[in-house]
Amino acid sequence: MTTRDILEIGQQYFIELLTNKRASRFDNAAKGLLFLLSRMYRRSVQFRIWLYDKRIFRPRALGCLVVSIGNLTCGGTGKTPVVEVFAKTLAQKGRKVAILSRGYRSKDRTLYEKFIAIFKSKKKEVPPRVVSDGKNLLLNSLTAGDEPYMLASNLKNVVVLVDKDRVKSGRYAISEFEADTLILDDGFQYLDLRPRLNIVLVDSKTPFDNHHVLPRGLLREPIKNIRRADYIFLSKSDGSPRIKHLKSFLRKHNRKAEIIECCHKPLYLEDVFNSDLQIDLNFLKGKKIAALSGIANPHSFEEFLENFGAKIVWFERFADHHRYEQQEIIDFINRSARFGAQAVITTEKDAVRIPRLDRRDIPVYFMRVEIDIISGQESFDQCISRICFL
Repeated sequence: MTTRDILEIGQQYFIELLTNKRASRFDNAAKGLLFLLSRMYRRSVQFRIWLYDKRIFRPRALGCLVVSIGNLTCGGTGKTPVVEVFAKTLAQKGRKVAILSRGYRSKDRTLYEKFIAIFKSKKKEVPPRVVSDGKNLLLNSLTAGDEPYMLASNLKNVVVLVDKDRVKSGRYAISEFEADTLILDDGFQYLDLRPRLNIVLVDSKTPFDNHHVLPRGLLREPIKNIRRADYIFLSKSDGSPRIKHLKSFLRKHNRKAEIIECCHKPLYLEDVFNSDLQIDLNFLKGKKIAALSGIANPHSFEEFLENFGAKIVWFERFADHHRYEQQEIIDFINRSARFGAQAVITTEKDAVRIPRLDRRDIPVYFMRVEIDIISGQESFDQCISRICFL
């Protein structure tokens, strides 16, 4: 068993604890310990925010439009497509856009690579990783991280940078690429850089998990901190009556933010290994398919497939950000074929982590999605224009 396997087993156990799927004496004791740690973490988070509120720590201003897009919970809100559509629309409006990402689970540079980077930049600090210079894709998903690589693959004329220090990468984007608009990917908890707009996504189906902060729940900070948001996007909205109750709940914590309902709209299927091959979603109707996912919320993805008439005969769910090995994919395809699957369908995030296969007994596609506004009459592009060009 590899270190990766052990970590993923631990992650799965942790999730089962949080969702109360484990209830032995040992599990209940573990929940108690996590609760105590959660209270300590909550206080440390609030203390950090207090330091910024009292100007003991001061956020930096870089003299350009900064849009922060983030969430309160750990993953699962569908943030990446929202970042993509904001970047694309702003670029189309003539802005020079750079996305600043921390590159979650990206492979760190070696000391030698850091030394070479400093030498090439002729500066004393290590420059950020350039995933895309707006023209060319320069890094793979392992080095860049899943989301930055996916954004860089889909966006033209948009710079994508990866660095934990987003102030540094913001300055780099301005000096090296003349960026006038910075998008902080997953930026709600990043307080060092002052945004002009704070946009927070809330999953309308599972808004705040069990309402506990880490590690007893999946909240990064208490729900009341959503008061910092200028706009709240309710993702995966279906217009059901519970949305009204969720809006009322959010209004108790934030009276000024505009609340916008949106959903993920599937566009088409694309061959994982051949970007020129795109097929209509009607392909799924009546088809026996196998679903492969390594994301925070696989249920929404599988629900999409079933809504388009697919019959899921086999599925496997891996840990979020799981990096697939070639043999895993071969084994999955073989098992899928034995269950009579006519195609393997995965997510776009998973597709960037699937290794190249020379032979495939059944086709492997990913589902391309975009964000669509379902409340009000305006399009998402109009909404972005209204938000960012007031």
